[in-house]
Amino acid sequence: MRSSFFERLSTFRQACSGSSQHGSFSNLWLGLQTAVTFANLLYCLIGVFLGTAVGVLPGIGPIATIAMLLPVTFGLPPVSALIMLSGIYYGAQYGGSTTAILINLPGESSSVVTALDGYRMARNGQAGLALAVAAIGSFIAGTFSTFLVALFAPPLADVALKFGPADYFSLMVLGLVASVVLASGSLLHALAMIVVGLVLGLVGTDVNTGVSRYAFGMPQLSDGIGFVVVAMGVFGLCEIVANLENENERSSDITTLSGMLPTREQWKRITGPIVRGTALGSLLGILPGGGALLASFASYSMEKKLSKTPEAFGRGAIEGVAGPESANNAGAQTSFIPMLTLGIPANPVMALMIGALMLQGIQPGPAIVTEQPGLFWGVIVSMWIGNVFLLILNLPLIGLWVRMIMVPYHILYPAILVFCCIGVFSLSNTTFDVYLMALFGLLGYVFHKLGCEPTPMLLGFILGPMMEEFLRRALVLSEGRADVLVREPLSCFLLVVSALVLATVFVPAIRKKREETFVAEG
Repeated sequence: MRSSFFERLSTFRQACSGSSQHGSFSNLWLGLQTAVTFANLLYCLIGVFLGTAVGVLPGIGPIATIAMLLPVTFGLPPVSALIMLSGIYYGAQYGGSTTAILINLPGESSSVVTALDGYRMARNGQAGLALAVAAIGSFIAGTFSTFLVALFAPPLADVALKFGPADYFSLMVLGLVASVVLASGSLLHALAMIVVGLVLGLVGTDVNTGVSRYAFGMPQLSDGIGFVVVAMGVFGLCEIVANLENENERSSDITTLSGMLPTREQWKRITGPIVRGTALGSLLGILPGGGALLASFASYSMEKKLSKTPEAFGRGAIEGVAGPESANNAGAQTSFIPMLTLGIPANPVMALMIGALMLQGIQPGPAIVTEQPGLFWGVIVSMWIGNVFLLILNLPLIGLWVRMIMVPYHILYPAILVFCCIGVFSLSNTTFDVYLMALFGLLGYVFHKLGCEPTPMLLGFILGPMMEEFLRRALVLSEGRADVLVREPLSCFLLVVSALVLATVFVPAIRKKREETFVAEG
């Protein structure tokens, strides 16, 4: 058993060296051929444009938008669908910073930190500079993190192909535990949401016995609850109600922008924060539940501690914009690594991506790299192309974004609501799913009022059926012996790490950080 563990480590080293020596260029060339077609370039452009738009409009966000667009992707080729949805995600990181800087209203939760100094810069007549620094930092971080995805994802997938059922089960346990620890708010609430998600994932017919579970005699639930129904209800409808309840007044008196190019002195000040934010965001983005939000908070804290003038932060420090913006974009893109290679979503958006793959009949996991190389490398190359599109679009269209901010939310929500209903109905042509979506919308609103973050629930809903499948396989292969989970070295290691990660939440400093993050998001 011990030798098999070291064999996997050796495989990872060989895969890394092999991919760097002869595979990278051919793989990237395949991705370039896939991404640079008229259709895929168009969907990439649509994705980043929509992403920027929903990032600009507070109260919509990439999660609700991707949930609403899942039915649309059903009729698209898998690579085009994933390219568009990916563009929406990292495009929203750009758009969220625009409203954070101009009107102190973050369009994305990860842009909360950007508002601290970005809005102050705008009030000081440096709105153009703040937007330019955000765009430059985002582009550099996005480009670097895309290369990291291309470098580390294939060897990681090669190692994952050698995982046994017990190893996969323990890996998914680690993913759920990490999402609980890194989620904001109460630990008890997060654990409860995980359990709710796991139970919802069990609804339907047991594939091994053919017995109907938790269907309550309803034939519509015999195939389980649809992922799109849950996602649209909990994120789409819940967001509508929550934002109608607290519709913000949006106003901006900034009509012209000047001084958008940083001076030589300003370049010196932002270079370090961009590099550090990119590195930190790239690392934290891989962690389940971490992603862009955690990366932006960590980057801001680090830059403030490293600064010779920490008192300037919160008063218009350019470093307070460059670091967090680089970190949240790097985190957004490296979060694709566990999703593409292990089938483990690092955040709710990646869970929606997995749902999109399932709609296309593609099983998420390491086999995608070998069985769908065009899709895998096409998505990676499209990320870099999308970042170029965003750099070109973001600043010239600033006038359009400012006008979009002025649109009252009570005008937007009827169209969003109708789109949700049409999308859910189109999947199965039954009104039952529409009613079920409304029920999950109500449930999501109750969770919102109770301070329960829905992200762990969605991750539990996605991973629950897969965890059950791998646990059953492990028990069958071990003739029913549950200790197989600790007898396998890698599985035991992952379970120990899960326990240690869960224990860290009881450290006072970590608990305080969770509370601060929860307050900032709220």
